[in-house]
Amino acid sequence: MLIDSAPRWRGIQKFCHTVGMEIEPALISQLPDSFDPNSGFEGGYRITEELLQKKKKFTALMAFDDLTALGAIRALTKAGVKVPEHCSVAGFDDVALSALSAPSLTTVRQPLEAMGNLAVNIVMEGVNAGLEKRDWTISHQKTNPELVIRDSTRVAKVSGED
Repeated sequence: MLIDSAPRWRGIQKFCHTVGMEIEPALISQLPDSFDPNSGFEGGYRITEELLQKKKKFTALMAFDDLTALGAIRALTKAGVKVPEHCSVAGFDDVALSALSAPSLTTVRQPLEAMGNLAVNIVMEGVNAGLEKRDWTISHQKTNPELVIRDSTRVAKVSGED
């Protein structure tokens, strides 16, 4: 598992707890802080190589973002680990490349347009409140992400299955 965002990580932990799934602490890695957008692919590749060197079995990898997931797929493939036959991989953000990669990447799509509209409405309400000299408090609103299932994931085999 590749993590970098505290809220995403908490969400993953909460989900796993809810469904009774354990996450092996030795298989959790954090990406280095970087502002370079290309570092995700390289980081995903490098960290996945490090995970494979630990010789701990895993059947799925959830990455912080899609570029990190694509780097992970490259490292898994280079090591002879078939995606998704031996290891499912999922990302986050649904960048355009996710649908075009081989295998196409399962990812979490955020409703960016809806989020942008909400942000603009909140800002405009604040501006109007200031102009009208009235009290105003920031509202917190949540949007629902969407799981986009593609070819990089499948149901894990039960031990002993072919």
